[in-house]
Amino acid sequence: MTSSYITTTIPYVNARPHLGFALELVQADVLARYRRSTGEQVRLQAGTDDNSLKNVLAAQAAGVAVQEFVDASAAAFTGLAEPLNLSVDDLIRTSSDPRHAAGVERLWRACAARGDLYRRHYEGLYCVGCEQFYTTAELTDGRCRDHGTEPDLVSEENWFFRLSRYAGQLRDLVTDGTIRIEPAERRNEVLALIDGGLDDFSVSRSTGRARGWGIPVPGDPDQVVYVWWDALGNYLTALDYAAGGENLGRWWTGASRRIHLLGKGVLRFHAVYWPAILLSAGEAVPSDIVVHGYLTENGRKISKSSGATVDPYDLVGQYGTDAVRWWLLREVPRGADADFTAGRLIGRANDELANGFGNLVNRVVSLIRRYRDGRIPAASASAPDAAALETAIRNAPALIAAALEDFDFRRATEAVWQIAVEANRYVNRTRPWDLARAGDHGQLDAVLSALLLACQAIGAHLVPFLPDAAARITRQCAPGGDGLLPSPVPLLPRIATPR
Repeated sequence: MTSSYITTTIPYVNARPHLGFALELVQADVLARYRRSTGEQVRLQAGTDDNSLKNVLAAQAAGVAVQEFVDASAAAFTGLAEPLNLSVDDLIRTSSDPRHAAGVERLWRACAARGDLYRRHYEGLYCVGCEQFYTTAELTDGRCRDHGTEPDLVSEENWFFRLSRYAGQLRDLVTDGTIRIEPAERRNEVLALIDGGLDDFSVSRSTGRARGWGIPVPGDPDQVVYVWWDALGNYLTALDYAAGGENLGRWWTGASRRIHLLGKGVLRFHAVYWPAILLSAGEAVPSDIVVHGYLTENGRKISKSSGATVDPYDLVGQYGTDAVRWWLLREVPRGADADFTAGRLIGRANDELANGFGNLVNRVVSLIRRYRDGRIPAASASAPDAAALETAIRNAPALIAAALEDFDFRRATEAVWQIAVEANRYVNRTRPWDLARAGDHGQLDAVLSALLLACQAIGAHLVPFLPDAAARITRQCAPGGDGLLPSPVPLLPRIATPR
C-alpha cells in the first residue's frame, strides 16, 4: 500500500500567525485529505519552531520568560487546526516535545561520525529576521531583501557542516527527479545555487549570542545548535528518530512519498541544506519539495515582520472557514504570489460558493421537492442536451488527480467548479419548470436526475477542498429514512458586502 508523509514548515512563534502560513496549512490539508480518499496511508505533520533567537527577543520585549512566551504564542499556531478545519495527524513543538532534542542530538552525532562537522572562526553578516548569514552580494543596499534591515556583523567560532562535499550528489538528485522540486522555476533556482558553488555553512551559535536558548551542541555546551538545523530536524524527530522507532521506518524510510510544503523564502534550506544533512546522516531524502509564493496585501508581503498582517482567526470569524479556504485554493496561482483583499475573498465566495454551488443545490432540490415530492426521479430516458454537463462530471476525477499530482490547487478546484458552471447552464437551457407545465414527465425526470447527479458529484469532489461544505451538500442531496430529499436549506449563504 502506498503511503505519504506530508509536512508543513514549522513557523517561528515570535508573533501571531498570518494568512501566508494558513495557505501552506490548507494546501497540505488538501493533499492529505485527497490522498486518504484514494486509499493511501497518510501522515500530515505540522508544528512550531520555538528555538529561534527571534522568539527570545520577542519574549524579552514582552517582559516574560522565553518558555512562557513560546508556550502561549505556539498555541495560536497549533490552534489553527480548528478554524481552518485541518486534518493534522501530529504536531511537534521544538522547545518542549521530548522527541525533538534527543532526535536533533542523534542527527548531529550521525553527521559528526561522517566527518562532516568541524569548528572554525567565522565572521559574517547575520539577519536575525531570517536567522541566516548573507554575503554583501545577497543584500540590497546593504539590507536584507525580505526584512529591509541591516544585518549584524557577527564574529565568533562556530561549528560548520561540509555542505561543499555534497554538491555533486545534490545536483544529480535534483536533475534526475529523485528530489522533485515544483514548480520548475524553483528547481532551476536550486540548480543555479548548486552550480554557483556551495560553501560550508555554520550550524551552531555561541550560547551567549543565543541568550542561552536552544539545544546544546552535543559535547560542546558553549554552543547551541543553529535554529535551522534544529528546525529542519523536526521532519525526522517527529517520527521518533532518536529511538529509531516504528514511525521512522513507516513514514520516512519506507514511505512512498516524503512531501515538504514550504514558501519560496526558505527554499535554500529545504532543497540544499536539508538533503545534504540527510545524505550525511545516511537517511532518505525528500521525494517532493512543493514551493508556494508569498501572499501580499496591497502589494506588501504578508509576514510577521513586515507590518502587513492578515489574521486567519479574524478572517474565519468574519467570513467563515469555507470562504477562507476557497479563496486560498482558488485565487492563489501555483507557486506564485497573490494579493489578498477582503473584497476578493467576498467576491469569490459570493460568486462561486453562494451563487454557484449553493444556489444550484438549492434549486435542484427545490425542483425535486416541488415536482416529484422529494423523491429522486428514476430517469427512463437520456437527459436531453446534457453532453457538456456529463463531460464535466466524467472528466472531474482525472482532472483533479492530475492537478493535485502537479500541486496545482487552483486547477484542481476549477474541475469541480466546471461541474457547477455546466449544471447551472443546464438548468437555464432545459427549463425544468416548462417541462413540468407541458406534462413532459419523462424528460423532466431525466433532467432532474442529471442535475441531482451533478450536485452529488460536487459534494463528493469538494471533500478535500471544503470538507464542511461538501458534507452539507452531500446531506442535502441524499434521501432520508423516508426516501425523500431533505427540505432545501441555505448551504452557502452570501456574505454581506461592507458599505
